[in-house]
Amino acid sequence: MTENVTSPENNNAFGLIGTKIGMSRVFGSDGESIPVTVINIGLNVVSSLKSSDKHGYSAVQIGYREVKKTRLNKPFLGYCSKIGIQAVSRLKEFRVSSEDSLPSVGSTLPIDTFAVGEFVNVTGISKGKGYAGAIKRHGFSSQRTSHGNSVSHRAIGSTGMCQDPGRVFKGKKMSGHLGAVKRTTRNLQVIEIDGANMLLMVKGSVPGNNGSEVVLKPSVKKAKNNGK
Repeated sequence: MTENVTSPENNNAFGLIGTKIGMSRVFGSDGESIPVTVINIGLNVVSSLKSSDKHGYSAVQIGYREVKKTRLNKPFLGYCSKIGIQAVSRLKEFRVSSEDSLPSVGSTLPIDTFAVGEFVNVTGISKGKGYAGAIKRHGFSSQRTSHGNSVSHRAIGSTGMCQDPGRVFKGKKMSGHLGAVKRTTRNLQVIEIDGANMLLMVKGSVPGNNGSEVVLKPSVKKAKNNGK
């Protein structure tokens, strides 16, 4: 395991963008098998800085993953050329509480922005599972499979009421589209950092398919609870 990071608490870290590679496992010093998600931290270049005086809020805009210029439209390509950065596939803003010691425009964020042992929140688009019934979508129990129950084993059952109010309330848990929404997994510990291959490994699973983009941010709850 890589232990060349100075401190497990990096107050200057505000976020990184990466690509989910898949799940694997690493072994700790005591032989414990730790399930990890491998995230490829590609190019993270600072494209712009937002100040409270000029824009009304403080933030750092990051451009992620260098792409061919032919894959971008002219307005987006012109924006990259204007600020003097490589052609990137995505721009993402990270809010910051202080404008002190921010990186300069055009600089690249290193993979050790987060340290080994630090806790992060990982945001991604969950796997799309199409149209699903209430049992799979909401965890409902099926009906009895005894004699007489014909073709209703996985049916949702009654959804309405009597004459008053005589309608189905909005937000009723029913069948529908499952997945393909933004989700965040909180408090995942950074287990290992492979700087040579630009790989960062966090404990546990993160939302999204293999090859999808994910956003890493410092864990707020762990920071408030002093890592407990």
